[in-house]
Amino acid sequence: MSRIGKRPVQIPSGVTATVSGQTIELKGPKGTRSFRATDDVDMIVEDSAITVKPRGTSKRARQQWGMTRSMLANLATGVSTGFKRELEIQGVGYRAALQGKVLKLNLGYSHDVDFQVPEGVTVTVPKPTEIVLEGIDEQLLGQVAANIREWRKPEPYKGKGIRYKGEFVFRKEGKKK
Repeated sequence: MSRIGKRPVQIPSGVTATVSGQTIELKGPKGTRSFRATDDVDMIVEDSAITVKPRGTSKRARQQWGMTRSMLANLATGVSTGFKRELEIQGVGYRAALQGKVLKLNLGYSHDVDFQVPEGVTVTVPKPTEIVLEGIDEQLLGQVAANIREWRKPEPYKGKGIRYKGEFVFRKEGKKK
């Protein structure tokens, strides 16, 4: 049995949910998001909560039950408060700057890295060594953060590179003479 799927998703104030068939649409102050569930689950909107129920007892129905509930919870959070990812840049001469919709990264290469910010993600650079990503789609936000981090992952000897805020980088000891 899914323990996640049993719990109803609370709809925050200011958010409206409409179900049509297997598609649910949530509208909130930050924007509108929709999700299409598989035929293995039923979604029921009651006063201020969304309940997900499986249509059968098959393994797939039970898997979709918990996954659908998690997706709906993420949609509700996204349209009401949004999501945020923070990246830190560490290293001498490593810095970031925002020019319109292009994030310019100076990461020790012979050229600057120009990262085109996709639609649905807002980027701010409060300091040259900090990047803040915000948006209503958690999956897109995480993918953009991972793509930026991939340009220069933190290396274990000096710790230089792009890391998530609060990320622990295991440091190695260098060669001994």
